Amino acid sequence: MAADNYTTLLLETEGATLKITINRPEAMNSLNADVITELGLAIAHLQSDPALRGAIITGAGSKAFVAGADIAGVNQIPANETEPFSKRGQDVFFSIENSPKPIIAAVNGFALGGGCELAMACHMRVASDNAKFGQPEVNLGLVAGYGGTQRLVQLIGKGKATELLLTGAVIKADEALALGLTNYVTTPDALIAKALELLETIYAKSPLAVALTLEAIAAGVHNPASGYAVEASAFGRAARSHDGREGTAAFLEKRKPAFTGK
Repeated sequence: MAADNYTTLLLETEGATLKITINRPEAMNSLNADVITELGLAIAHLQSDPALRGAIITGAGSKAFVAGADIAGVNQIPANETEPFSKRGQDVFFSIENSPKPIIAAVNGFALGGGCELAMACHMRVASDNAKFGQPEVNLGLVAGYGGTQRLVQLIGKGKATELLLTGAVIKADEALALGLTNYVTTPDALIAKALELLETIYAKSPLAVALTLEAIAAGVHNPASGYAVEASAFGRAARSHDGREGTAAFLEKRKPAFTGK
């Protein structure tokens, strides 16, 4: 799907980075069915284009990353479609979490409900100092449905995650940083630059090692019993790869490695 054919997203390429902007500022970038579908297509594009090595997901405007799901749409879901609705979103967010290329959420304002869930599905989060995070679904008689009950526990621990999920409390960027929910807090003007800086640091590494590391991390999150086995397999594949041989040789020879991703 060509970048100019998206109706709810803006796609821009800067070097090896795909910038995905959720472009519904009139609705605080809330998630509806079209956004979910187009996010899935954008992530598929990221993964299929060899020129792209990572992505940033952000929201249009300065008020919201994603302020939540489209509540009017949620209210109208037929009873027999409520669970499939959740699973469709989960599948797209799994494609983000399981991407072999790093994806960073640049959280520029409210990240509530599905917005917080989207940010948590990304590999890392950078937040502007006006960002706010929360899972307020209980206030509407609902439950987080795009992975919030799982990823929030994984990121900040069961006790605090349970508190936020059951009270619907919204926290500011500095508390999110202290809890480990975000990696960095910046000024709004420096937000995208910080996300790009992180990605550029990663791009200097072996693309194969990056992909295998992300694979091992995801395996341990989804099934802790298999995480170590996946890590051992990943190490074996990396150690016998061209990049593994080149990286270790470059270290011994005190030179910069020339990684190829193979």
